[in-house]
Amino acid sequence: MSYTPRLKKKYDEEVRPKLQEQFGYSSPMQVPRLLKICLNQGVGKATQDRKLVENAAKEMTLIVGQQAVITKSKKSVSNFRLRDGMGIGAKVTLRRERMYDFLDRLIATALPRVRDFRGINDKSFDGRGNYTMGVQEQIIFPEISLDEVSNITGYDITFVTSAETDAEGLALLKALGLPFKNQNNAE
Repeated sequence: MSYTPRLKKKYDEEVRPKLQEQFGYSSPMQVPRLLKICLNQGVGKATQDRKLVENAAKEMTLIVGQQAVITKSKKSVSNFRLRDGMGIGAKVTLRRERMYDFLDRLIATALPRVRDFRGINDKSFDGRGNYTMGVQEQIIFPEISLDEVSNITGYDITFVTSAETDAEGLALLKALGLPFKNQNNAE
Protein backbone atom coordinates (compact mmCIF):
# COMPACT_ATOMS: atom_id res chain seq x y z
CA MET A 1 0.00 0.00 0.00
CA SER A 2 1.42 3.36 -1.00
CA TYR A 3 1.42 6.52 1.07
CA THR A 4 -0.76 9.44 -0.05
CA PRO A 5 -0.33 12.79 1.73
CA ARG A 6 -3.41 14.27 3.38
CA LEU A 7 -3.43 17.41 1.21
CA LYS A 8 -3.01 15.39 -2.00
CA LYS A 9 -6.08 13.36 -1.05
CA LYS A 10 -7.94 16.59 -0.20
CA TYR A 11 -6.99 18.05 -3.59
CA ASP A 12 -8.21 14.98 -5.49
CA GLU A 13 -11.47 14.57 -3.58
CA GLU A 14 -12.56 18.14 -2.69
CA VAL A 15 -10.49 20.89 -4.33
CA ARG A 16 -10.40 19.66 -7.93
CA PRO A 17 -14.22 19.21 -8.29
CA LYS A 18 -14.85 22.55 -6.52
CA LEU A 19 -12.46 24.46 -8.81
CA GLN A 20 -13.80 22.70 -11.92
CA GLU A 21 -17.30 23.84 -11.04
CA GLN A 22 -16.20 27.35 -9.97
CA PHE A 23 -14.26 28.16 -13.16
CA GLY A 24 -16.31 26.00 -15.56
CA TYR A 25 -13.53 23.77 -16.89
CA SER A 26 -14.68 21.16 -19.39
CA SER A 27 -12.01 18.64 -18.37
CA PRO A 28 -10.59 17.77 -14.93
CA MET A 29 -7.10 18.09 -16.45
CA GLN A 30 -7.65 21.86 -16.93
CA VAL A 31 -8.03 22.39 -13.19
CA PRO A 32 -4.96 24.15 -11.72
CA ARG A 33 -2.68 22.09 -9.50
CA LEU A 34 0.37 22.70 -7.37
CA LEU A 35 3.49 21.74 -9.35
CA LYS A 36 6.33 22.51 -6.93
CA ILE A 37 7.37 24.51 -3.88
CA CYS A 38 10.75 26.27 -3.97
CA LEU A 39 12.51 27.48 -0.83
CA ASN A 40 15.32 30.01 -1.16
CA GLN A 41 17.53 31.68 1.42
CA GLY A 42 20.18 34.29 0.88
CA VAL A 43 22.86 34.58 3.55
CA GLY A 44 24.06 38.18 3.58
CA LYS A 45 26.99 37.70 5.94
CA ALA A 46 28.34 34.71 3.99
CA THR A 47 31.28 36.74 2.69
CA GLN A 48 32.70 37.05 6.21
CA ASP A 49 31.92 33.52 7.46
CA ARG A 50 31.58 30.45 5.24
CA LYS A 51 30.07 28.40 8.05
CA LEU A 52 26.86 30.48 7.86
CA VAL A 53 26.04 29.08 4.41
CA GLU A 54 26.68 25.52 5.53
CA ASN A 55 24.50 26.03 8.62
CA ALA A 56 21.74 27.52 6.45
CA ALA A 57 21.80 24.52 4.11
CA LYS A 58 21.80 22.13 7.08
CA GLU A 59 18.79 23.88 8.69
CA MET A 60 16.89 23.93 5.40
CA THR A 61 17.58 20.21 4.95
CA LEU A 62 16.18 19.57 8.45
CA ILE A 63 13.03 21.58 7.75
CA VAL A 64 12.07 20.09 4.37
CA GLY A 65 13.51 16.58 4.62
CA GLN A 66 15.43 16.90 1.37
CA GLN A 67 19.06 17.87 0.76
CA ALA A 68 19.43 21.62 0.20
CA VAL A 69 21.85 22.95 -2.43
CA ILE A 70 24.29 25.78 -1.71
CA THR A 71 23.91 28.58 -4.26
CA LYS A 72 27.08 30.20 -5.53
CA SER A 73 27.76 33.70 -6.79
CA LYS A 74 28.11 34.20 -10.54
CA LYS A 75 30.14 37.41 -10.44
CA SER A 76 32.85 38.98 -8.36
CA VAL A 77 31.85 42.25 -6.69
CA SER A 78 34.71 43.96 -4.90
CA ASN A 79 32.51 46.36 -2.91
CA PHE A 80 30.78 43.40 -1.24
CA ARG A 81 33.98 41.32 -0.90
CA LEU A 82 32.32 38.70 -3.07
CA ARG A 83 34.26 36.38 -5.34
CA ASP A 84 33.03 34.28 -8.23
CA GLY A 85 31.87 30.83 -7.02
CA MET A 86 31.53 31.80 -3.35
CA GLY A 87 28.58 30.26 -1.48
CA ILE A 88 25.92 32.91 -0.79
CA GLY A 89 22.73 31.00 0.03
CA ALA A 90 20.77 27.77 -0.05
CA LYS A 91 17.81 26.49 -2.03
CA VAL A 92 15.62 23.42 -2.39
CA THR A 93 12.77 22.42 -4.72
CA LEU A 94 10.04 20.11 -3.46
CA ARG A 95 7.76 18.03 -5.65
CA ARG A 96 5.13 15.28 -5.21
CA GLU A 97 4.70 13.81 -1.71
CA ARG A 98 7.40 15.92 -0.03
CA MET A 99 5.78 19.06 -1.42
CA TYR A 100 2.38 18.18 0.05
CA ASP A 101 3.94 17.11 3.37
CA PHE A 102 5.85 20.42 3.64
CA LEU A 103 2.72 22.42 2.75
CA ASP A 104 0.73 20.55 5.40
CA ARG A 105 3.36 21.28 8.08
CA LEU A 106 3.61 24.93 6.96
CA ILE A 107 -0.15 25.44 7.28
CA ALA A 108 -0.77 23.38 10.41
CA THR A 109 2.30 24.02 12.59
CA ALA A 110 4.66 26.71 11.27
CA LEU A 111 2.40 29.64 10.31
CA PRO A 112 0.39 29.53 13.58
CA ARG A 113 3.70 29.96 15.45
CA VAL A 114 4.40 33.34 13.78
CA ARG A 115 4.04 36.24 16.20
CA ASP A 116 0.98 38.47 15.57
CA PHE A 117 -0.12 36.31 12.62
CA ARG A 118 -3.23 37.61 10.87
CA GLY A 119 -2.91 35.72 7.60
CA ILE A 120 -0.64 35.97 4.59
CA ASN A 121 -0.91 38.72 2.01
CA ASP A 122 -2.66 37.85 -1.25
CA LYS A 123 -0.84 40.51 -3.29
CA SER A 124 2.31 38.51 -4.07
CA PHE A 125 1.14 36.73 -7.21
CA ASP A 126 3.27 37.06 -10.35
CA GLY A 127 0.48 37.35 -12.95
CA ARG A 128 0.66 33.68 -13.95
CA GLY A 129 -0.83 32.07 -10.85
CA ASN A 130 2.42 31.55 -8.91
CA TYR A 131 2.66 32.87 -5.35
CA THR A 132 5.71 33.91 -3.31
CA MET A 133 5.75 34.59 0.40
CA GLY A 134 8.46 35.35 2.90
CA VAL A 135 9.05 33.82 6.31
CA GLN A 136 10.95 36.09 8.69
CA GLU A 137 12.33 33.47 11.09
CA GLN A 138 13.30 29.85 10.55
CA ILE A 139 12.51 29.07 14.21
CA ILE A 140 8.77 28.84 13.45
CA PHE A 141 9.42 25.33 12.11
CA PRO A 142 9.31 22.69 14.87
CA GLU A 143 12.31 20.84 13.39
CA ILE A 144 14.65 23.68 14.39
CA SER A 145 15.91 23.69 17.97
CA LEU A 146 16.20 27.21 19.35
CA ASP A 147 19.37 26.29 21.27
CA GLU A 148 21.28 25.31 18.12
CA VAL A 149 20.44 28.41 16.05
CA SER A 150 23.36 30.80 15.66
CA ASN A 151 21.47 33.56 13.83
CA ILE A 152 17.83 34.13 12.89
CA THR A 153 17.25 34.12 9.13
CA GLY A 154 14.25 33.92 6.82
CA TYR A 155 13.14 32.13 3.68
CA ASP A 156 11.39 32.91 0.43
CA ILE A 157 8.79 30.27 -0.36
CA THR A 158 7.40 30.09 -3.91
CA PHE A 159 4.34 28.04 -4.81
CA VAL A 160 4.42 27.19 -8.53
CA THR A 161 1.00 26.25 -9.92
CA SER A 162 -0.37 25.31 -13.32
CA ALA A 163 -2.94 28.12 -13.03
CA GLU A 164 -3.02 30.64 -15.86
CA THR A 165 -4.34 33.61 -13.86
CA ASP A 166 -3.84 34.97 -10.35
CA ALA A 167 -7.51 34.39 -9.50
CA GLU A 168 -7.19 30.68 -10.30
CA GLY A 169 -3.95 30.42 -8.29
CA LEU A 170 -5.51 32.21 -5.32
CA ALA A 171 -8.58 29.95 -5.41
CA LEU A 172 -6.34 26.86 -5.53
CA LEU A 173 -4.12 27.93 -2.62
CA LYS A 174 -7.13 29.03 -0.52
CA ALA A 175 -8.82 25.68 -1.15
CA LEU A 176 -5.66 23.84 -0.09
CA GLY A 177 -5.77 25.74 3.21
CA LEU A 178 -3.29 28.63 3.02
CA PRO A 179 -4.56 31.27 5.47
CA PHE A 180 -4.86 34.45 3.41
CA LYS A 181 -5.91 37.73 5.03
CA ASN A 182 -9.63 38.43 4.87
CA GLN A 183 -9.87 41.31 2.44
CA ASN A 184 -12.67 42.36 0.15
CA ASN A 185 -11.00 42.01 -3.21
CA ALA A 186 -12.10 40.78 -6.61
CA GLU A 187 -11.32 37.15 -7.22
